[in-house]
Amino acid sequence: MEKSQKINPFILHILQGVDEEIEKGLEGITLNIAGNNHLIPVERVTGEDFWILSKILARNPYINGLDVRYNLLSDVGAYYAAKLLQKQYNLIYLNLMFNDIGPEGGELIAKALHNKTLKFLRMTGNKIENKGGMFFAAMLQINSALQKLDLGDCDLGMQSVIAFATVLTQNQTIKGINLNRPILYGEQEESTVHLGHMLKENHWLVELHMCKHDIRNCGIKQLCDALYLNESLRYLDVSCNKITQDGMVFLADVLKRNTTLEVIDLSFNRIENAGAKYLSETLASHNRSLKALSVVSNNIKGEGLVALSQSMKTNPTFSNIYIWGNKFDEATCVAYSDLIQIGCLKPDNTDVEPFVVDGRVYLAEVSNGLKKHYYWTPTYGEACIHSANAGFSLVPVGRHL
Repeated sequence: MEKSQKINPFILHILQGVDEEIEKGLEGITLNIAGNNHLIPVERVTGEDFWILSKILARNPYINGLDVRYNLLSDVGAYYAAKLLQKQYNLIYLNLMFNDIGPEGGELIAKALHNKTLKFLRMTGNKIENKGGMFFAAMLQINSALQKLDLGDCDLGMQSVIAFATVLTQNQTIKGINLNRPILYGEQEESTVHLGHMLKENHWLVELHMCKHDIRNCGIKQLCDALYLNESLRYLDVSCNKITQDGMVFLADVLKRNTTLEVIDLSFNRIENAGAKYLSETLASHNRSLKALSVVSNNIKGEGLVALSQSMKTNPTFSNIYIWGNKFDEATCVAYSDLIQIGCLKPDNTDVEPFVVDGRVYLAEVSNGLKKHYYWTPTYGEACIHSANAGFSLVPVGRHL
């Protein structure tokens, strides 16, 4: 079969570059075969192509990372990926995001991860659903190597989210987990309740992503209650939820006592002026551990935005703030322009840039943020720019997003 199978020209092109790197004596190479590369002709990798690739990688000790995002692997490719994981003991990073892998493929990969050496796995966007999620949760009961697992946009169900919350009370090696956008039904915020209980007992998790969990004020209270006891979590992502100003009362209060949280992503909620003021009061006078806060698109007006800018003047630790998508008035524009001019806010640490027209200051958007390159990487320049991915730079869990 190996001789009759036509080798994908895109894979050949990438492997030729890797051969040159190996000849230079480089080790620990990450093979980048991303299907969304616009600079060279791409024939997307299929499951059958991955069979040949796995044969090559199984015999190569120089490659320890594989990025095949945005291809067409499907469950066929997942089968060969699972076989590769069972044979290749140098591989520590595997990115399979958006590859049409379903529940069966998810099951194969999860079962291949029992007591293996892989440290970082991205399954983002593969619809492994509740069934596949349950196999990954079961895997975490016995896996002692995996440090970061991304199951965002995988259509996980309530049952599998609760299973992850239960398993993470015992697993001591997972440092970062992404459970974004599960398919949840009901209004009781069960997933948030269980993840809150997990945070009370887990003292190893550093990074938690709960985007699109339908979290309301009751849910953020559950998480905040847990954060009084948790001393490990440094990055909390609760963006794209339904948290309002009342939820900020709980968060502001816990930030007066919590000394480990460094990055909080509240983007695309609705905390408004009152919520921004609660946070600014805590950041100005009590908290000295938070480094980055994103309040993008939170219906905050001038008064709240100015209050947050004032807290940056008195808090030397609070270095990054992201405010685009709110309602800027002239006072807001002047306040953030002044912050940048006096050096309290570095241009790379915010998503706005001041400019002047007819003597009046305005703010323009800049492509900086906590995780701008989560779904894509820029065509030109560095693949991982710190200013665009500040959350992962401030709280690094592994080399990759």
